[in-house]
Amino acid sequence: MILKLSKSLSPAQSLRRMKQSIGEGSRKKISMKKIIYLFPLLLLMSCYNVERNCKDFKTGKFKFEYEVDGVKKTTVFERKDSIEIETFEGKTDTSRIRWVSDCEYILKKIHPKNMAEEKAISMKILSTSKNSYTFEFGIVGSDQKQRGTVERISVSR
Repeated sequence: MILKLSKSLSPAQSLRRMKQSIGEGSRKKISMKKIIYLFPLLLLMSCYNVERNCKDFKTGKFKFEYEVDGVKKTTVFERKDSIEIETFEGKTDTSRIRWVSDCEYILKKIHPKNMAEEKAISMKILSTSKNSYTFEFGIVGSDQKQRGTVERISVSR
């Protein structure tokens, strides 16, 4: 490295400037090393695709378990193309299904009992496995979304 001494800088200032430039160079090398190591990792992560075999879950009998105030609740429902029959705490309800895509559908109760039940619910399957799927749901038009996992009990024929 060639260091040019400036007439306006004292030898001490020039030495300080030289140390700073050496330090910056080593920081650049470290940053470059990090980039070299991170690039393959980022490349591998970008190639990962979440499994989504949504068509496998258009029909069948399913179970959705969740907690409300520390109490475990279970909903069992059967889906047949455009109809979903749900049983929750001994009460059965029927909803219409409108498939937007293979992984998204809108649920609308056929016989709503109050204003809240009149609102349609948007459902989106995010990922699937052999016997379950993870989904996101919320009232149509609302930004508030929740997530859950549904387990398949049996396949409809």
